[in-house]
Amino acid sequence: MSPEMVITIIQRAFEVMILIGGPMLLAGLVVGLIISVFQAATQINEATLSFIPKLLITFMVAVLAGPWMLSILMDYTIRLYQAIPTMIG
Repeated sequence: MSPEMVITIIQRAFEVMILIGGPMLLAGLVVGLIISVFQAATQINEATLSFIPKLLITFMVAVLAGPWMLSILMDYTIRLYQAIPTMIG
């Protein structure tokens, strides 16, 4: 196995990781930002106010985008297993 092949595998793994985690993290970030602006405007300093909406939105995105994320992960895993003979020989 060449160093270029290892770098390609790791690069693809990072791409899959970003594709799978990105939507949930981005949704949580947007909701957190909106709630922070609301807290700053109303001067409500409650830390737990932003936790529940972020948790719910992250869960909702995971449920809605779950099949898509699972298909990406399965595609990556299948391609990785199919490439094992070319890595060995």
